[in-house]
Amino acid sequence: MSLITDPDVHEARMMAKSVRRDCHKMKAFLRFKEVGAPDRRPRRSFFAWFEPDHHVVARTAPFFQRRFTDMDWVIATPKGSAIWNGKELKLSDAPQANPGIVDETDDLWRTYFRNIFNPARLKIKAMQAEMPRKYWKNMPEAELIPELISGAEVRVREMAQAMATQPPLLHHRIKEAQAMATPKANVLNEGLEGVRQAAETCTRCPLYCNATQTVFGEGPENAGTMLVGEQPGDQEDLTGRPFVGPAGKLLEGVLSDVGLKRDRLYVTNAVKHFKFEPRGKRRIHQKPNMSEIKACRWWLTQELELVRPKIVVAMGATALSSLVEKRYKLSDLRGEAMEREDGGQLFVTVHPSYLLRIPDQGKKREEMQRFRDDLAKIRALGERAP
Repeated sequence: MSLITDPDVHEARMMAKSVRRDCHKMKAFLRFKEVGAPDRRPRRSFFAWFEPDHHVVARTAPFFQRRFTDMDWVIATPKGSAIWNGKELKLSDAPQANPGIVDETDDLWRTYFRNIFNPARLKIKAMQAEMPRKYWKNMPEAELIPELISGAEVRVREMAQAMATQPPLLHHRIKEAQAMATPKANVLNEGLEGVRQAAETCTRCPLYCNATQTVFGEGPENAGTMLVGEQPGDQEDLTGRPFVGPAGKLLEGVLSDVGLKRDRLYVTNAVKHFKFEPRGKRRIHQKPNMSEIKACRWWLTQELELVRPKIVVAMGATALSSLVEKRYKLSDLRGEAMEREDGGQLFVTVHPSYLLRIPDQGKKREEMQRFRDDLAKIRALGERAP
């Protein structure tokens, strides 16, 4: 049977597929109808009529036995029958006739089908492929199908007319402008601490909705070097401090290796709120998009103007996008110093979290050394800066 190119094998496989499909359709389209008075017996009794293409009653009846073990039932078909009395499943190959039983649940099926029918997603060929017409005559809800199909176009128009009206585009522009509004000057005049306090209530982008808190920068107000990362991580979001998670610990270790002290640097992020995707009990980091970076650029600008560092280090592509208007590839600028408009220098390197994600240990050692070399260059730049 594994030689599928053989004509006989192919035909046998197609016949087996047809039988499997017939079993599947029987499970999907068989409808039980209650018979007898339900209050006269401890177990309710049901009857179902189905017309399969193949002799599948014996193959499929155990499914209904497991599914409806708490009721007595008879499944009758032109190719045999199955009877379950709660104790024994009896099978017969004798052809049966359809008694044409009707009960109140027929209306329930029709009501259910009418309410789940979505005219906007109507695909007649796909529907008929999944629910062939030959089964319709024994499904009470199927008598509604022609009516629902013919009225689908009208229902779609009615649904469109009943939709809630959307606000004009100008509304969104106004709301965006309000969110991007500059805080009052009297707050900013209080220096870096005033900006930090103002940032605590920042709503300039939607990230504030789910983040625990704003994670502002920290370090001396007269620091000669400012490190700019991407955004807070899970631990930073909970503690309210930048670079305290795994990437922060790696950064501190490399800073120590090259003779730099974190408490002498100003450390911050391009984006001040944690962007994440919940997965179970974990919060998985998500990269900020350009609108979120631009919304948070105002806060970074205030930090730059108040601290006035001689060297600004962009760690990662997000930080680079926030600090430089023109689009650059990080790899094109890494390891080199660029002049900034304020007279300072911009140095570009990778974000330490990149190093944590490298699976190959040899590659990781190589990249760790490059990162160490980058920070050594930053120290040398700081020592030469006036």
